[in-house]
Amino acid sequence: MHVDSWLSTALRRWFPRSEPGNTRALRLVAARGEQVSFQACARVADGTRACPASAEVIEMDGLEAQLRRVGYVPLPHHNTDTPEEELDGVGHVPGYVPDPLFEELPTTLAPREVQTYWVTVRVPRGAEPGPHRVTVALRVGDEARRLTATVQVSEVARQPRRDFPATHWFYADALCDWYGVTPWSRAFWAICRRYFLNFADHGLDTILTPLLTPPLDGVKRPTQLLRVSREGDGYRFDWTDVDRWVKQAQACGIRGFEWSHFFTQWGVKHALRVYEGQGLDERLLWKPTTGATSATYRRFLSQLLPELKAFLARRRLMERSFFHVSDEPHGEEHLANYVAARALLKELAPWMPTMDALSEIEYGRRGLTDMPIPSIAVTRQYHDEGLPSWTYFCCGPRGAYLNRLLDTPLPKIRAAGWLFHRFQRLGFLHWGYNYWYKSQTRRLIDPFTATDGGAWPGWAFGDTFLVYPGPEGPIDSIRGQVFTESLQDMALLQTVGVEANGRLLSAFRDFDDFPKTEEWYLRARGKLLA
Repeated sequence: MHVDSWLSTALRRWFPRSEPGNTRALRLVAARGEQVSFQACARVADGTRACPASAEVIEMDGLEAQLRRVGYVPLPHHNTDTPEEELDGVGHVPGYVPDPLFEELPTTLAPREVQTYWVTVRVPRGAEPGPHRVTVALRVGDEARRLTATVQVSEVARQPRRDFPATHWFYADALCDWYGVTPWSRAFWAICRRYFLNFADHGLDTILTPLLTPPLDGVKRPTQLLRVSREGDGYRFDWTDVDRWVKQAQACGIRGFEWSHFFTQWGVKHALRVYEGQGLDERLLWKPTTGATSATYRRFLSQLLPELKAFLARRRLMERSFFHVSDEPHGEEHLANYVAARALLKELAPWMPTMDALSEIEYGRRGLTDMPIPSIAVTRQYHDEGLPSWTYFCCGPRGAYLNRLLDTPLPKIRAAGWLFHRFQRLGFLHWGYNYWYKSQTRRLIDPFTATDGGAWPGWAFGDTFLVYPGPEGPIDSIRGQVFTESLQDMALLQTVGVEANGRLLSAFRDFDDFPKTEEWYLRARGKLLA
């Protein structure tokens, strides 16, 4: 039996039937306080029998290294509306693509198939500048191989990212349904904590907080932190679980709180579905068709919003809170509804700035929301007109645009932080941290076999979640790791003072026109850390 073994950067996917690589020596550069990743790969080149395979890190040289086995998920089609040169996996799709990162290292390797191990190296802030060796020992059948990467630690100490909140919508209902726990029970808080820690570890510092059940993607299972009861002609609010959510998130390293939208999605037509108690029996306080600016909902908000303000003041969260009207309005009817709903909030809570994912530039030009969040397809237009904004992408745009799908080349994903810095956007939002449902239903799907919410081609493979549900907590993905390191790159650009309009970033001309090779990013990081 002959075993091929080689090293790879973290910016290339190795498919089961990829041809073997030939890199035996790999050099990476890292600032102090950074993480860098690489891959150790093996392939049985001949024979007909499967054999056991495993790996371990046997040398870290003062650094910290985490080793995980790369798993594969089926990709039945390429995502649509994308030319071949902008796709990864051409010739391998339909087929299996690498994505989940399993803690369990042993596996069984078939002949002429690749197995990859993902190595995440964390460089302590006090690490000695200079070269450090990280060695991985691979064992395939009776064959043993050692592969050593050199991490060149720079004098530069990366500082935390500044003035750029990043949020991915966090679905408490998905945790409840997948793990079979009751919302806000002891079992819920235990599993939630593991996901909070993972969330923060990936550079995400602001979390969607379900004060009321988020009105996102259909009628969801109630996950209402706020306990509501009727009291005479009004309402009584119990903030116990809201407080617990905030405290647990903060203890896990999350700083910002994105409060659930106050009006329904895709039209701003109706009041939220607010439940008596916390919705375990789904008893609504009013009909689902109750108008967004009706007297009924106005009366409710007039009592809720002052209490929310008082709660935020007590917890010193006002400057780290983000508020929404309604998600993704578009067209003239939605615009009129949005104006009316925003006016109601401004009347009842003049202290509350709002922000929403919406791409029609009229919202920004007219100041209809305090902080627009346009799609990357039009973010350059906001930039050119001097309109401050966050930015987002979801199932689209595709083609040449930045995205994070299962067939998006990894160097394109790595470009995210560079683009955010180049165009000086003020935050990033994505809708899918852990959405494990069939589109617009309460029916769970198996994320290890369905990565499109059952809605391809409208929904893209790889868009609905960044983490897979493990037996006891989250399982990371390659897409998530590369995106995390792109946010880290943004922090590095801030640390060393790279000008947004300077020469280094001149190649970033728009969110569909930017460097897309691993060589560019490796070379640019080398310049920053020289």
